[in-house]
Amino acid sequence: MNEVIWKRAIEIGQYIRDTHSTVREAARVFGVSKSTVHKDVTERLPKIRPQLAKLVREILDVNKAERHIRGGEATRRKYKKAT
Repeated sequence: MNEVIWKRAIEIGQYIRDTHSTVREAARVFGVSKSTVHKDVTERLPKIRPQLAKLVREILDVNKAERHIRGGEATRRKYKKAT
């Protein structure tokens, strides 16, 4: 694996750990696609830093469990603005 990719995977993992951000937010900050962020933290990071990967996985699992709530809130705000 390319050293640049390793560093990016670690940086993304640390960012998600520190901010509890979603994959989408991390992708926006690092200027890469959601697919790249997901691949970095689920496939590459466990090979490089297993403990960090475990923490990130736990955060992503919580984000996934709360996803429907965030989506509902966004829809509520959207229609509240329209009226």
